[in-house]
Amino acid sequence: MHPADDRTTRRYRSFPALAGYRDWKLHDAKARFSDLVRQAREEGPQRVTVYGEDAVMVVSAATFARMIQPADRPSLYELLSQSPLRDVEFDFEGERSPVREVEL
Repeated sequence: MHPADDRTTRRYRSFPALAGYRDWKLHDAKARFSDLVRQAREEGPQRVTVYGEDAVMVVSAATFARMIQPADRPSLYELLSQSPLRDVEFDFEGERSPVREVEL
């Protein structure tokens, strides 16, 4: 096991989605950039840290493309424009609730 793996597991135990990423110190990431890129492509996102703090995630181009694609869900505008109530006018100026005085 890579020494950073244990630290990653401890630090992100409460965030399962972040567990399993390999930590790279910035110095190591620069020195072994080809390995970093290869692992991002083959194994998944790689986390780079600076002074032990998360700095960046390196992801493959395919992963990034999936991340930025719009979801297959319609937008709120599309849903509302297809609603059978789209032409109904609502009166938001109705009666106001009484306000009571409060002494502080």
